[in-house]
Amino acid sequence: MSAPSPADDALHVHLIKAGRTKISYPVDLLHDDGTRITVRAPWAGDGVRDFGFVRFAPGDVFTEHYWRDRWYAVKEVRTGDGTLKGWYCDITRPAVRTDDGDIRSEDLDLDLWVSADGSDIIRLDEDEFAESGLTDRDPEAAQAATQALDDLELLAERGEFPPLPDPRPDHLT
Repeated sequence: MSAPSPADDALHVHLIKAGRTKISYPVDLLHDDGTRITVRAPWAGDGVRDFGFVRFAPGDVFTEHYWRDRWYAVKEVRTGDGTLKGWYCDITRPAVRTDDGDIRSEDLDLDLWVSADGSDIIRLDEDEFAESGLTDRDPEAAQAATQALDDLELLAERGEFPPLPDPRPDHLT
């Protein structure tokens, strides 16, 4: 695969939740091998988001990995000076790259946080997932989502995180 031209790099991630776009933001394409898509972007939220266990703030940089064949996205979070905060994992349907090159990722409410040193592994939003009704509407998707969360948590507990061949962007091909 040849290196993309600068015009090819101009794309957006669209995070979809309950059929609506939750957030859309521009990203720089780092990698797309047909299965895994890796992009980088600054924190796209408004101001600071304090979860209690981590704060996302202006200046933070997210290197985001989306798969076309996995039910999650892994987002490496670093401060502006490059200090690793950890990984925020969204449980999603497999990502789709649209005809215009954008990435669509459908959030299924479940999340996992893994701190930089691996000491904090926190399952998030299980109450939202239960309230979403996905288990009744789409039991197969609900099963895939809960299995993805369990799999990511197990990898983190084993110290096998993140689930990438080499997480350093300069080694992505």
